[in-house]
Amino acid sequence: MRARATGYPVIIKAAGGGGGRGMRVVHTEAALLPAVALTRAEAQSAFGNPTVYMEKFLTNPRHIEIQVLADEHKNAVYLFERDCSMQRRHQKIIEEAPAPGINPRSLTRIGERCADACRRIGYRGAGTFEFLYENEEFFFIEMNTRVQVEHPVTEFITGIDIVQQQIFIAAGRKLLFRQRDIMKRGHAIECRINAEDPESFVPSPGRITSYHAPGGPGIRVDSHVYQNYFVPPNYDSMIGKVIAYGDTREQAMARMRIALSEMVVEGIKTNIPLHQELLLDDKFLRGGTSIHFLEERMAKRKVAS
Repeated sequence: MRARATGYPVIIKAAGGGGGRGMRVVHTEAALLPAVALTRAEAQSAFGNPTVYMEKFLTNPRHIEIQVLADEHKNAVYLFERDCSMQRRHQKIIEEAPAPGINPRSLTRIGERCADACRRIGYRGAGTFEFLYENEEFFFIEMNTRVQVEHPVTEFITGIDIVQQQIFIAAGRKLLFRQRDIMKRGHAIECRINAEDPESFVPSPGRITSYHAPGGPGIRVDSHVYQNYFVPPNYDSMIGKVIAYGDTREQAMARMRIALSEMVVEGIKTNIPLHQELLLDDKFLRGGTSIHFLEERMAKRKVAS
């Protein structure tokens, strides 16, 4: 009944999960109960919690998130938005801030709602409200109550150290700025560097025989790896992040292309070639691609070959 009222397609999700695991799209009523059973089993196996929930499946959305900071004194601000739509298997690989091509008034309205929600529920710390965005509407997904992988792009455009602020908040301090004090400047983009085959996305654990991190104006590299480091097969395949900042989106993209060309990771496969391709893709360069863009692109390539 609920699925019929919501309207197909719907998506079944693991309540205790994340990272794209425990999700199944259902297009017909006949497929609903089998999908629920499979997702429950997958959720139990992956997260130890078989609880699932259902929501409307949007066909061509973008993934937009709002960064917030809130203290125990009922002060809360939002640090603008990030576009995290470039994904594979529901896992982000490129993030940028600000999000291109969205009405500023809509972004202000949703940002204010997120900050107000923090005040209402007494939230304390850094956090992120995640949304799917389609046809000029925001659809709430979840709130991540932590610092996220992609926080550096927000730090670049606001000049606010989110990790530092989280520590100050945990110590009981008040936020030293208000919403009117926070300015948005320039553009930042982040590429997640994964130890995986750039075409099949199969993990590529092993020893890094040679490593060189890029540098230069507007470039930041966050990574724990080094030459002779062994990438284990047990964990997430991300081995680092390259972040590029520029006065404009075009400048940030240009700096990222140079940074990726300078980066050396040998001994294992990485997704650096995929990032280099995407940073030359006309649709991505125009901005506003959906969360399905990368997988559709890969599927077309497979058919063509």
